[in-house]
Amino acid sequence: MNAIPSFKEDHISQIPALQLLQRLGWTYLTPEQALALRGGRPGRVILHAVLEEQLRKMNRIRFKGQTYAFSEGNVQAAIQALEEFPFDGLVRTNERIYDLICLGKSLPQMISGDQKSFPLRYIDFTPEGLANNQFHCTAEFVVERSGSHETRRPDIVLFVNGIPLVVVECKRPDIKDPLDEAVSQMIRNQRDDEIPKLFLYSQLVLALTKNEAKYGTTATAATFWAVWKEREDVDDEIARQLRMPVTVEQKDALFSDPFRYARGYFEKLDAVGSREITPQDRALYAFCRPERLLELMFRFILFDAGEKKVARYQQYFCVQKMLERLRSLDDEGRRQGGVVWHTQGSGKSLTMVMLAKAIALEPGIENHKIVLVTDRVDLDDQLYKTFHHCGHELVQATTGKHLIDLIEGHRAAIITTIIDKFEAALRKKEVQNPDRNIFVLVDEGHRTQYGPLHAMMRKVLPNACYIGFTGTPVMKKDKNTLTQFGGLIDTYTIREAVGDKAVVPLLYEGRDVELSVDQEQIDSWFEKVTANLAREQVADLKKKFAADRAEIRHRRGGKSRNSSWP
Repeated sequence: MNAIPSFKEDHISQIPALQLLQRLGWTYLTPEQALALRGGRPGRVILHAVLEEQLRKMNRIRFKGQTYAFSEGNVQAAIQALEEFPFDGLVRTNERIYDLICLGKSLPQMISGDQKSFPLRYIDFTPEGLANNQFHCTAEFVVERSGSHETRRPDIVLFVNGIPLVVVECKRPDIKDPLDEAVSQMIRNQRDDEIPKLFLYSQLVLALTKNEAKYGTTATAATFWAVWKEREDVDDEIARQLRMPVTVEQKDALFSDPFRYARGYFEKLDAVGSREITPQDRALYAFCRPERLLELMFRFILFDAGEKKVARYQQYFCVQKMLERLRSLDDEGRRQGGVVWHTQGSGKSLTMVMLAKAIALEPGIENHKIVLVTDRVDLDDQLYKTFHHCGHELVQATTGKHLIDLIEGHRAAIITTIIDKFEAALRKKEVQNPDRNIFVLVDEGHRTQYGPLHAMMRKVLPNACYIGFTGTPVMKKDKNTLTQFGGLIDTYTIREAVGDKAVVPLLYEGRDVELSVDQEQIDSWFEKVTANLAREQVADLKKKFAADRAEIRHRRGGKSRNSSWP
């Protein structure tokens, strides 16, 4: 017999989410266990005991062929650096904690009489080191409000090595605007008088109902919460995950307090068989697979002029496609480039920043140089500011000679320039850098990219990988652009952007404009200016203007009356 459907929040969203998370590799902690791992202190948000154990286990000092453990003092210093970070506003503090988690901390230690600094990691972000991390999730995570003993209880929190990286708010779908309510509640909890300490560490925030889901990151305004779409069908894999058996221990953990009362209901559902895949399942699979979560955090989060941003799906999959190209070399050792067409308003400049970050982090690309090329001064300034605001050190070429120095030198890893400066550079000096680890990212790649200017750029950087970015639709007539760069890599169309509510649709309305012609005045003027011409010349002049008169008649919808014109 089928179980009677329930519309309780934990029945329809929260518990199904936790069940899928368990199958994806997350170990469930009861609220009591999570509190105990914080030393019984709801003012703390890091699972102190888990972090301490992981720092000891993951980190070793390698020095002169020997391996050493970090001292107990250094382990505690690393924990203190993360837990007691001075508060300087939510986003600024979150950015500094993000850098600390991603880059690790350098700690001095005496080894065999030598004192040196050695790096300590909080998370192992390498694909091969995924299993070195501990992944926990919990529900009803009690956190004390700032300056108060009152508490908030986010529905689900996900921890990596005891650090809370994901906060999830679940809502039942039968209430009014459930997703908007979840987003509003998440934003409220980040206020200074609420539980901002939890969001100092968060990297993703999710709003879920059974039928829809949105995501953002720390301090994302409600307008910019987005929907994620996989580029390939992943339902078969999600279905396989949902069919995976869970152990008795996993069930016992999940169906203890506060969900003890729901065990019978879900056991009846399990007896019926596999359930339908929901949009909530797709969102959790997209964001919360451990490998995807760490990849998004490490490669696809940016801080742009005081705002924290996480990749939208078109940016993520575009960068992934480009990396696949860049990893393979042709017979001459060059990398194949191409064209990215992402419509205006889709975050094209940030996609370029994310690609630059991905290139810098790619293990197989050493001593890289990235050249950002535009065809206008204002675009060059805009791109420079975007990269600078996102924390990238770069140099803006001011003259052709300066560009030569930057191309020949080894200090500047990222250069911005206007394409005209390549011509100015070649007038000064015959310069060429044949390095194959140079990546030329061309903004608005459909303009000025076939002809003398492009040829000069190719002459200076003959073996570089060229990638063009454009917000203008790439049509068949633009095949020269595709040929120059190496084919089309990725598209994100206006229709897709409107469907995702990333841009506002443009509506065009055709209208007939009523035109009027003072025919008597025109005839009078024509007779005056042709008074001294022969009859044949007047007739010939009228024929020359016949096409213009036909256009006037077309616009008016008929012939002019009382006119001597054809």
